Amino acid sequence: MIPYTYALHKINNTVDFGFSADDYSRFKFGDDLVSKAFGKDLAAGFIKYYLQENLITEQIVVISSPYCFIPTATFAMKNAFVSHLNRWLVAHGGLVVQEAKVHRTITYKEDYGGLSAEERMNLIGNDSFHIDKDFLAGKTLLFLDDIKITGSHERMILKMVKEYGLKNDIHMLYFAELVNKDIHPNVENHLNYHLVKSIFDLEEIIKSGNFAVNTRIVKYLLNSDFESFCIFIEKQNLEFLESLYDLSLGNSYHTIPSYEENLNHLKNHLQQQTFKVS
Repeated sequence: MIPYTYALHKINNTVDFGFSADDYSRFKFGDDLVSKAFGKDLAAGFIKYYLQENLITEQIVVISSPYCFIPTATFAMKNAFVSHLNRWLVAHGGLVVQEAKVHRTITYKEDYGGLSAEERMNLIGNDSFHIDKDFLAGKTLLFLDDIKITGSHERMILKMVKEYGLKNDIHMLYFAELVNKDIHPNVENHLNYHLVKSIFDLEEIIKSGNFAVNTRIVKYLLNSDFESFCIFIEKQNLEFLESLYDLSLGNSYHTIPSYEENLNHLKNHLQQQTFKVS
């Protein structure tokens, strides 16, 4: 089974990506305005280069990149993708899309974007993905991800597809794809951190009024040096800090030793704030 693959942007060099590197960095750290723009652009591209000539009449299921408890940045992009695609489908007599989730079982602290192709596969190869096979029966599946660098995530998805014996028509859709294999995979981290150089660069994104929390920003905060983390949380409101703590527990980050100091400080800080309020 060979899936149809589409990427809105093809990365051939590290000078001109075809999109703003600063915007991509903001997107990866939770800027929902950029996420909406990326999702809409991806839907428009998929419609123009595929659906206009190949209208899908059966039920479509859109599936964001795998996650455990905290969504990835792709999840926010997926929301805008679905909205734009639904409008087009309804206007052309199609069915509105359904959604499904790929569940993953392992969480890790390593920064995936900085790894080589072999290191990526060694890391993610220990993971396992799960999906509701019965719900998908007879439907066309659109798997969304923000960027394809080495294809390791795609191989894991297709491994899951094979293990579940899925016979669906499958489309792998990406906002961008690295097509020049002479470029090292760590170009992904060049994009991820193009704008965010320190924990304090997150302030404007978090307080913009258009913030959607994701795994990257939570891991980045918990992995920050202790002194910076302490200064940072003093500037945040209680709602954000409670969300940060609860999401961290939900993803079992309390079991990762390198996150322990920051997470315990956050816990103590919240207890002090609660005591003040009471």
